Amino acid sequence: MPAFALAIGLSTLACGGTGAPGAAPPPPAPSAAAAPMDSAAPAKETEIDRIRVAAKKLDAIVTRPEVKRFLAHALTLPHIATRTIYHDEKKTHFYTEQQASALPPAEKAALKSMSVDEDLYYNAKYGSPLSYSRPLDILFSKGLSLPAGSRVLDFGYGYVGHLRLLATMGVDATGVDVDPFLTALYGQPGDQGEFTGPEGDKGHVRLLEGRFPADPAIVTAVGAGYDLVISKNVLKKGYIHPDRPADEKFLIKLGASDEVVLKSFFAELKPGGTMLVYNICPALTPPDKPFIPWSDGRSPFTRQQWEAAGFKVDVFDQDDTAAVRVMGHALGWGDDPEEHWDIDHDLSVIYTLVERPR
Repeated sequence: MPAFALAIGLSTLACGGTGAPGAAPPPPAPSAAAAPMDSAAPAKETEIDRIRVAAKKLDAIVTRPEVKRFLAHALTLPHIATRTIYHDEKKTHFYTEQQASALPPAEKAALKSMSVDEDLYYNAKYGSPLSYSRPLDILFSKGLSLPAGSRVLDFGYGYVGHLRLLATMGVDATGVDVDPFLTALYGQPGDQGEFTGPEGDKGHVRLLEGRFPADPAIVTAVGAGYDLVISKNVLKKGYIHPDRPADEKFLIKLGASDEVVLKSFFAELKPGGTMLVYNICPALTPPDKPFIPWSDGRSPFTRQQWEAAGFKVDVFDQDDTAAVRVMGHALGWGDDPEEHWDIDHDLSVIYTLVERPR
């Protein structure tokens, strides 16, 4: 299973993928292109195979029929042929093959190539798209309704699979992230746009790159009128307002005051809309150890700040550790002995749920 990557940016600093939340290895190495397979050899298990197996396991765990439908739609996710993307030496700019081909010859020659297989496409740097099943189970159990035509915004989306699944349920799903790698990764025809579910529902996936809400152009592009804003593993106190000294390169700079950030989220929601901040973390760093920012998943904003921005706070810094450990076992977190990770002891979850009053 892929381990966690750690780089600057909203989702690049997020934990909660298939690897150990406490780990901080470098970004994933370029995936090798698939070698020709002998016709007599057994078929190699693909990432889609693993997703479908996990979806069946999770179906026995989740409680809400809407989430069971979300998981059942894993059958709609297609296999992805290996593709190549390009990046500069410092990995600050990424390009699809078409974009790289349009560059001046000297500039293109200086780029490095990166092979992207199905595993990297669906997991990116962060983990299974099915890890959204538990946050969704909470939301639907709290009364959320996402009929066809509903709009969802994922702040720091990290990967595309869960947005595609929501789209097949008739949802118009928008993801915003600062990571340019994701823009190139999901830059081919068919990665975004309209998707049709098995029941005939049509939804859309739209991905945006930029600093929300610091960049006015991104604020305009995101728009408003969302039924749900969700942020998983990004809005952590340890990243944004750490209580202890922390290496600046591991922190998230939103580029705006707390008041502006919260008012911006409030403005994105339609009256009656919901926002969920769901943070999966390793165990909190002991006082005698160097501080790990991503281990503190408490809300970076106080209850009073949420309320001052106009939100009604339904749940504040609620523990959900027991449930997410069950989900983690279903997803195979910690199965790799090389990770040295015991999810029954080194895993915690805290979430905050707010709504914009009608």
